[in-house]
Amino acid sequence: MAVTSIWSIKGWIGKVINYAENPDKTKENNEGQIVEDQSRSAQGLEDVLTYAVNAEKTRQRQSESMEIELVGESEELMEQYVSGGNCSPTIAREEMIAVKKRFGKEGGIVAFHGYQSFAPGECTPAMAHEIGKKLAEELWGSRYQVLIATHLDKANHLHNHFVVNSVSFLDGKRYHRTNQDYRDMRMMSDRLCKEYQLSVVGQPEQGKGKHYAEWQAEQEGKPSYHSMVKADVDEAIRKARTEKQFFFYLREKGYSFKFGKDITIRPEGRERGLKLKRNFGENYSLEAIRVRILEENELPAEKKISVGKYYRIQVSGNFKQTRKIRGLRGLYLHYCYLLGILPKNRLLISAKQVHVLFREDLLKLNTISKETKLLCHYHIDTAEQLFLLKESLQKKMEQCAEERKHLRYKIRADRPEEEMQEMKEQIKVMTEKIGTLRKEAALCDGIATRSKVIEEKFKTVREEKEKKEEQSHEHIRRSR
Repeated sequence: MAVTSIWSIKGWIGKVINYAENPDKTKENNEGQIVEDQSRSAQGLEDVLTYAVNAEKTRQRQSESMEIELVGESEELMEQYVSGGNCSPTIAREEMIAVKKRFGKEGGIVAFHGYQSFAPGECTPAMAHEIGKKLAEELWGSRYQVLIATHLDKANHLHNHFVVNSVSFLDGKRYHRTNQDYRDMRMMSDRLCKEYQLSVVGQPEQGKGKHYAEWQAEQEGKPSYHSMVKADVDEAIRKARTEKQFFFYLREKGYSFKFGKDITIRPEGRERGLKLKRNFGENYSLEAIRVRILEENELPAEKKISVGKYYRIQVSGNFKQTRKIRGLRGLYLHYCYLLGILPKNRLLISAKQVHVLFREDLLKLNTISKETKLLCHYHIDTAEQLFLLKESLQKKMEQCAEERKHLRYKIRADRPEEEMQEMKEQIKVMTEKIGTLRKEAALCDGIATRSKVIEEKFKTVREEKEKKEEQSHEHIRRSR
């Protein structure tokens, strides 16, 4: 199963963000001076090509738990997973710019950047790259230069990148991406996947195209941003008796909206909104919503009041001596409670019961749980303690890396088999320890960023609650 897309690249620096720093963006000449092409068009093309052929992404590496990393073969493997269509992969930039200069079309859109993402664990890097080359040949091979690179940086999640020159080497005509190009790319990709016996995403209805992450979340029964918004809209339709009530319920849930050819609703805290008809289909146009409100006008069933069970327990100790958990630990524990993670024996809550500002983090429960466990394990309450913990973890990583390096030096000498095996085991244990420390250090960075966001969300919700209470009191005063 493969997901595809393609978009244009303008001629300025940084249009495509590099995942890691790449020293090849500037080159050193014979006199030791740094030379950089001042052409905005050339630099824009340089950025996207540098990203696509990034050696850290296109070379094959062993997992962190392995004893010895492959380094010497990186160049050979990189060439294996970077190919050129109508151009040489090593000088693709120069050849693309030469075509632009020949036809006098160096400005505007400099290239198109496409991708083809495969389902985790479905195919090998070689198969993914072969499919990518065939797709590029069918789509652009007769008229345009294209670079194909298979990225291996995400575990079990292979994806191809395509950099297509915006000017044809055949007649100098520009490539114009249309909706038909999207459809052709998807159809050809699906056909190739079937040929290689890979799964294919069912053809989406018009206005219902899905990203792979959203499709995967649905398959695994997990909530996604789109599914939560859709559930809120459906609930508002069921509860409403009139069109006015429908928008009132959405506003109560924290949405704002505007009208055009389509209804655009935006959850609080999001910069961009969602067009209902475009994202969810014909049943979510304004006319369809009006019809659904009329059809679903049955009164809601009466809620059954559950009879609570009472228990008598006896406790000992002095409650005055108990200390409330505050700081980062208290912040995260309270947030986990609101998201339904804590306490463990608590009944599961649905996404509808979570405030709209917090729902996005329902997609990140695993990471938030790990960050909470880290804070509680090390008793971290302040930013200073968090910084000291990260510093300590980095020092331990450096010490382990140094020890592992010495062990690797020793293993090169001619030693008895038992001693060699023992050192290999030590290297393996050391590598696993470094991996654990690295993950904890990354969690520290995540906590530093997320804690500020959580505090802002709490502040917004508190202000919203105070505003509603004030409006309620004002309504009561006026009714007297």
